[in-house]
Order: sequence, then C-alpha cells, then structure tokens
Amino acid sequence: MKTVLVIGGGVTGLSAIYELHKWKKANQSDVRLILTEASSDLGGKIRTVKEHGFLMEAGADSIVTRKANMMSFIEELGLESEIVYNASGRSFIYTDGEIKPIPADAVFGIPASVESLAKSTLISAEGKVEALKDFYTKNETFTKNDSIGEFLEFFLGKEIVQKQIAPVLSGVYSGKLSDLTIASTLPYVFDYKEEYGSIIKGFEANKKKFQSGGGQKFISFRNGLGALIDAFEEKLEQAEIFKSMEARKIEKVNNCYQVTFTNQEIIEADQIVLAIPHSAAESLMDDLDIKNEFAALENSSLISVYVGFDVPDEVLPEDGTGFIAADNNDLKCNACTWTSRKWGHTSENGHLLVRLFYKSVHPAFDSLKDLNEEELLQVALSDIRKSLGINAKPVSSQVTNWSEQMPNYLITHRQSVENLEQKLESSYPGIILAGCSYYGVGIPDCIENGEKTAKTIIEFL
Repeated sequence: MKTVLVIGGGVTGLSAIYELHKWKKANQSDVRLILTEASSDLGGKIRTVKEHGFLMEAGADSIVTRKANMMSFIEELGLESEIVYNASGRSFIYTDGEIKPIPADAVFGIPASVESLAKSTLISAEGKVEALKDFYTKNETFTKNDSIGEFLEFFLGKEIVQKQIAPVLSGVYSGKLSDLTIASTLPYVFDYKEEYGSIIKGFEANKKKFQSGGGQKFISFRNGLGALIDAFEEKLEQAEIFKSMEARKIEKVNNCYQVTFTNQEIIEADQIVLAIPHSAAESLMDDLDIKNEFAALENSSLISVYVGFDVPDEVLPEDGTGFIAADNNDLKCNACTWTSRKWGHTSENGHLLVRLFYKSVHPAFDSLKDLNEEELLQVALSDIRKSLGINAKPVSSQVTNWSEQMPNYLITHRQSVENLEQKLESSYPGIILAGCSYYGVGIPDCIENGEKTAKTIIEFL
C-alpha cells in the first residue's frame, strides 16, 4: 500500500488531498492519504473570526470572481448558496492629507482611456502630458521578465506610476514595482503594448473583461472564508488528518521517506507534498544545495488590524469602499478597507468595520514590527483619526501579524523555483513543492496548484 503525505493544511494542501481523495474513492484505491498541520486549525492564511456582531478575516478576505467562475470547487463543495459578493464603490488614494478618488475608468490605477487620464485629480497636468507618450513610444527592449515598474515608468512616466499606479499595484503584490516582474504581476500589460501599441489603448479595448459582473469582482461566503476550509475538511472522510503536528525532518529510508514531527511521531511516505511556506520547508532536508536554493526565495511582512465601532458606516464617503495610502504621507498604513461597506455580511447591525494593512515596504514598518497588539491598535486608531476623522472608541478589534510570511516574487523568483524543482527531482524524487511561496498567492491559484500537484501524484500511483 502506497502512502501519500501532504504537509500543510492551508488551502493548497487541502486542495491537493481533496483531489487525491476523489481519485481514491473513484478507483477504490487502498492508497493511504495523510494530511498534517502544524497549528491547531486548518486553513493556513484563511481564518474567520466572529466577535461583537462583526465577521473578520484574519487572513485572505475574498476570492476573485472571474477565477472562481472558471473552477468547479465551489459547486463541488456545496457552497453555491453561501456566496456573497462585494459591494461596488470607488476606491480612494490618501495623499496630501486627504483622500482623493482613483479614476473610475482605471485598472490597477492604469487609465483605460484618455478621458480617465484627463480627469485624474492625483497627477499634475505635466504628469498627464508625460503619460501620453504611451501612444507613440514603441517597445524595443522590454520582455515579460523585466520589471513592471520600469516598464510602466518608461511608457507612462514616473509621476502617474508613483502617485496613481504604484500605490494600487504595490498593495496587491506586496513589493516595490521595481523588484517585481511583468510576468508575475500583469503579463497582459505587455501583450497590450505589443498588440495595440499602447497600454492605455489595450485596456480600453479590453475594458469589458475587467468590468464583467459590474463591480462584483470578488466573492466570499455568508459565514466567512472559513466555510471553504470547513467544506474541504468535511469531504475528506477517507483521509487521515492530524493537527498540531509540525514536521521537523525528512529522511530517505530505503525506497521511501521518513518524516519526524516535533511531537516525536514518525510517518513513512512514498510521496510527499510540501504545502508549507518555503521558510518552513527549508529546514526539513539536510541538503546544503537545496537549502541554498530555498534561500534565494524571499518573504515580506504584513500586519492587519480590524477595528469595529458602534457607529453607522454612513460616516464614510457615500460611494467609497476604502483607500490606499500613497508614499510620503503622514499615515503608517498602506491601505484601509471599509469592510462593513464593501462586505455587508461582516457587520450584523451595519456598524462601521474597517481593516488597515501595514506592509514591510512602508518606511515606517520597522517601528511597528515589534509592537504588541494593543500598541498596533493604537497606531491604527491614529491612522483612522487622520484619514477619516473618526474619534470613536472601538468595540472590537483583531490584529494579525504575518511577519516574514508573505511571498515576495522578485525578478529572480521564477528561475529560483525552477532550480529548486530540479534539485528536488534529482535528490528527493517524489517530494513536490506546492503553495503560494512558489506558484501564486490568490485562493484560486492555490487551489489550482493543489489540483495540479495531485494529478502529478496520481500519475505516479
């Protein structure tokens, strides 16, 4: 009897063992399926907290609708009736001591028309003129492996990138645009430039793709994203799940692998899926070459602070769902989502719930990373007072500190992952990497990666 061990009970690991479980049942296989998770709960960076009438997501808070519609996991898990959509509304950028709207006709801050560029209140007249060079400047040197920041600045100019685009993109991809590749962020931007001769023209021609579904670009579930984790777990009746079991060491023993855990348990497996952060996987194998390859991957940090108030969320701008903070301002946060406005299911009484994000790319982050939860809450309340003018006392809060746990896809990321895959295949055949440290950070990306990993193992079985 073969044994497949999935180490890591986040959404990637759950997706992988779910696909293996389906195959096991369909083929009446006697393969032993085991999933281990270091913490006491499954879900990884998905965790739903309910308190004082508020629903707060300690990690990821939504799934991209377009990607979810292309996959079958929601229907298979019986979650169709639980779906909720985000409320549509404008996003703002906090700059020069006030919040200003991001032009409505823009994608990630990139204008999708000349009119959108002209109406922006975020950049000067000179910056708008500079951005027009996109229409007559040809791409003769850039490839998809080049920096997205340098690419956009070359064709649209520094001002619009720094003041309107970078705050949005850096917020999504948790890094400086100069360090991120076109391929790992917005590969279609490169395609638009090649096909239409202009980034702006490309977005204008493909506007419907980004506006499909109106403003409902994201989904969650009535009881939070934790419902997704619970649904996966409930389907795994023929798999063994062990929580509070942290892997410590992987060794080759004869023709299989022996995994030792910190609680002294030992599991022997023929195939292993490492669905844990690369920083955790690095210590499991006593191989200097592989450790060096892991070391080429980098993480960033993120602190999230939810604050709930006993005031109606009508105190916020009528058409808004949040703001992003531009560089060089008096706030310490990178962004603020008006959660009760964007997600109605998160506030039973329609009271105000906001979520602030603090990322390691912010110059002020070094002063925050060692603060305790109460101190971080006070920083958040200060930012709320400055940006939104709200001085009310909070009735609920939730602080999550993902220190050095957020994947950071540098320009060298793709090559580093390929090198690591090759070394593992050579020295540890049957051990497969999976998860957001390597292959994409969105929930659909993680689920798809889990499915792909499972199919690789099924071929072996």
